[in-house]
Amino acid sequence: MFEVAIGLGVLMSLFFLETFGAAAGGIVVAGYVAMYLHQPVTILATLSISFLVFIIVKILGKFMFIYGRRRMVITVLLGFILGWTARYYGIFVNLSSDYTVNVIGFIIPGLIANSMEKQGIIRTMAVMIVAAVVVRLLLIIIFSGQLIG
Repeated sequence: MFEVAIGLGVLMSLFFLETFGAAAGGIVVAGYVAMYLHQPVTILATLSISFLVFIIVKILGKFMFIYGRRRMVITVLLGFILGWTARYYGIFVNLSSDYTVNVIGFIIPGLIANSMEKQGIIRTMAVMIVAAVVVRLLLIIIFSGQLIG
């Protein structure tokens, strides 16, 4: 099911990019977020890391030239480091033993932050959320409403 979600996420991302000229946070982000829609706190944790990376890159941009590949590498690397730190040092509090708050993937926060830098926070968030919901709906249809996640 996860592979199908990623594939549909890539298709949705391409559709939104070609139709509206807006990326869904990165080519694989919509599929990953769709798989975690039943865990909104995990999505919020991921978006928190993404926003923090966005702020750090903005600040770094005042002292160094950050553009193109350099910006992409810096955002993905910072997203990886901050996500890993949050995951392994327990920055986000676990709500219960049944539900652990985590960060989605290792590169997802950096990809989202890079899109926020390119096209703005609101536009990135809007397209990402709509694409993830469409992917989740398609997964429910394809897998006949089986429990996802």
